[in-house]
Amino acid sequence: MGNHVYRLTEVVGSSQESVDDAIRTAIRKAAQTVRNIEWFESQEIRGQVVDGDVAYFQVRLKIGFRVED
Repeated sequence: MGNHVYRLTEVVGSSQESVDDAIRTAIRKAAQTVRNIEWFESQEIRGQVVDGDVAYFQVRLKIGFRVED
């Protein structure tokens, strides 16, 4: 395994279904324009409450992607 350099960027995924779905939505969307994504780290979980129930989940993520040579 050689030496690698990584960059970080932050994204926020949202979902009406779950935290897991919000994460997967964010990663899939980011992967459409960012190559070499290798990991993510959740930074914050928040949501919207409407009429006493959770309406949306939001997850702020750091994603790490390898910088190409």
